Amino acid sequence: MSTDLPPLDAATRSAIARAEADFPATLERLKALVRIPSCSFAGFDHTQLDRSAEASVAWLLAAGYPEARIVRLPGVFPYVIAKDHRAGPTKPTVLLYAHHDVQPPLREHLWTSPVFEPTERGGRLYARGAADDKAGIAIHCASAAAWNASAGRPPVNLTVILEGEEEVGSAHFSQFLDAHLSELKADCLVIADAANFDTGLPSLTTSLRGNIVLEVELKALKAPLHSGMWGGPVPDAVQALCRLVTSLSDAQGRISVPGIYDQVRPLSAQEEALYRRLPYSAEKFAEQSGMLHGVPAGDVVDVHRKLWRWPSLTVSAIQAGERGRTGNVVMDSGWARIGLRIVPDMDAERCAAALEEHLRAQVPAGMDLIIRRQSASSAWGSPTDHPLFATALTALEHGYGTKPVFIGCGGSIPFVGEMTEKLGGIPALLTGVEDPLCGAHAENESLHLADFRSALKAQVALFGLLSASL
Repeated sequence: MSTDLPPLDAATRSAIARAEADFPATLERLKALVRIPSCSFAGFDHTQLDRSAEASVAWLLAAGYPEARIVRLPGVFPYVIAKDHRAGPTKPTVLLYAHHDVQPPLREHLWTSPVFEPTERGGRLYARGAADDKAGIAIHCASAAAWNASAGRPPVNLTVILEGEEEVGSAHFSQFLDAHLSELKADCLVIADAANFDTGLPSLTTSLRGNIVLEVELKALKAPLHSGMWGGPVPDAVQALCRLVTSLSDAQGRISVPGIYDQVRPLSAQEEALYRRLPYSAEKFAEQSGMLHGVPAGDVVDVHRKLWRWPSLTVSAIQAGERGRTGNVVMDSGWARIGLRIVPDMDAERCAAALEEHLRAQVPAGMDLIIRRQSASSAWGSPTDHPLFATALTALEHGYGTKPVFIGCGGSIPFVGEMTEKLGGIPALLTGVEDPLCGAHAENESLHLADFRSALKAQVALFGLLSASL
């Protein structure tokens, strides 16, 4: 820890000590929440989302929030709102966000322990939702509980939002904000759904990529045909789909959609300098990402520009027939899911339209293309000159014992820009406990327990520091 780090006052030190003492109980409560399979995707038991919302309310009340309740919009998975405004009108109000829905298990046979039975192994807690994002709920509960136990109340006013549809795109979040905007007014926003650059290295995320997702189906026949009897004269939809997908980028991975790079802004000198301070190793990056051969091309700036401030295109699924169950046939159609990540300054609607136009222009004669747009979320970026960021860096260093870094994120949280704008342009801190090995959205998702403890201490410290600074 830096010798020039401002010391914490006695009340904040006492609250951190209480959070540390109560950490085993916090972990057990997190495990109970993780056992609820609250997957928001279609085809899963959505009554589990009601259970997770109810369990979250119970934890918030047990943590000392005077008010916590489930909030429902018609036909929408449940939200939770909690409040503790006992600090009074002279103290700042902090709006805390997390989500209680989780991703599907994916391929269950690849999990080394049961998907929804939290299992400690090698300093990590393995289970779906352990890191993304039920640990965020735990931090919002336990940080308030530590202050309540040590000082009688938190030193700032707290409002909590827990969302139930983040993993399926937050389609109704704008409607939720409009319906409850008056009670969500705050001086700053803390979103506990981001990642650290590495384990043990606290990080503040200052940019997010947006995400455009299309599902495309290319049809050529009314039904599959025997490939011996019909193959040759009839069109092959699957080969045509492969060519269609290949047309989206060149051999170096550069996106071929006309105009897609027009709005991409070069890194500023300050941004490039921040990237150069990151402790990057090409070999470690390759290991963490699971690359089979070689390392990514370029230096630390090149790699993280591509990851955080450069659009990328992904084919996340392609299907024709069923593996192991499809014989010698010419398939009638092929299907693919295509994702385009966009960066700050790129217009999501414009980019989605360009991608769709390119795909339609590549359709072979005699075939039909069906495009279903799944999402077109905007990117987000934030300057770091607001005093809140300096305060947050101090809190993170107290929590983790090492100097934090600013990073970007290649992923998306679609509502951040809209949320901060509707709340009057308040600054947003994106924190979290994910790390390069946590496996969020994949099999064997895990939470690094030492980072979880550090993140909790950092948020306890943040409340104390904000009480004096905002």
